[in-house]
Amino acid sequence: MEISIELTLTPLKEAYVLEIKKFIKALRNSGLKVIENPLSTQIYGEYNEVMDFLLPLIYTTFKNEKAVMLHLKLVKGDRSSYVPDF
Repeated sequence: MEISIELTLTPLKEAYVLEIKKFIKALRNSGLKVIENPLSTQIYGEYNEVMDFLLPLIYTTFKNEKAVMLHLKLVKGDRSSYVPDF
């Protein structure tokens, strides 16, 4: 089953940029389809492959940060080729 995930990582500290970059670089190196924009990052792929990669990354990020939020949206199916028709 294919899945689409939108992520927004928000470390709750003044020097947040380094942690966000580290998280995005890990996503880029995952071998999954990753699309970035200024507000969020999307990843696409087979459900088990995506989750097997993502869950340890989230765990490590949360373990290493004192305070952090992760906004996560999951959609069944690969929505990476979506083009608005209006």
